[in-house]
Amino acid sequence: MELQPILGIKKGVTAVIGSGGKSTLLHTLAQELPGRILLCTSTHFMPYDDLPTLTEPTEEMLRQAFTAGRVVCAGRETAKGKLTDCGLPYEILADLADYVLVEADGSRRFPLKAHAPHEPVIPGNCRRVVCVVGLSGLHRPVREAVHRPEIFCPHTGCTPEDEVTAELVARGLIKEHLADTYLLNQMENETALQDAKIIASALKSQGCRVIGGSQRNREYKLL
Repeated sequence: MELQPILGIKKGVTAVIGSGGKSTLLHTLAQELPGRILLCTSTHFMPYDDLPTLTEPTEEMLRQAFTAGRVVCAGRETAKGKLTDCGLPYEILADLADYVLVEADGSRRFPLKAHAPHEPVIPGNCRRVVCVVGLSGLHRPVREAVHRPEIFCPHTGCTPEDEVTAELVARGLIKEHLADTYLLNQMENETALQDAKIIASALKSQGCRVIGGSQRNREYKLL
């Protein structure tokens, strides 16, 4: 099953937040979605080796790039080789591309994260916010699995030494309430499936759309 229809991605701007597979999700959607696709960030991300990338892009540069191919990655270079926001208003980007996919969060490669007050950086004209949750972070100590445990612990009533449970993850996600759609990634065994069902039940009670699956195995289902 493709991710695009089950996530309900709409034309315009989509923000991807969370941890445990954001970059992979953006790349997958760029291949599945029709029309012109722009990959960019409101924070920072690594450019994709297999995609054309514009640095310091202008509106005209982006127009020309879309005449050569339907998928473009754009941003401004940083000293560490990453890309930051491309410097153009998202209203203009949405006019240039059918779908603008924005990596709007950072997690320092942890499978789970809690958000500081300045995070995530979601564009104002965003039509969908997808939060990725890495299930591989469960059943490990909070300090090993969660980016910003100093925020996660007060939100969920645990300590950095406690084991991350599905109930704690669900409590943290509901406390933050940052997305309308959740992808519970790395659902690759029976334990992960049962954890995903617990998290999904809590999120669905808040009116959220929840998808479980494995980006590695390209298997997904609506929970």
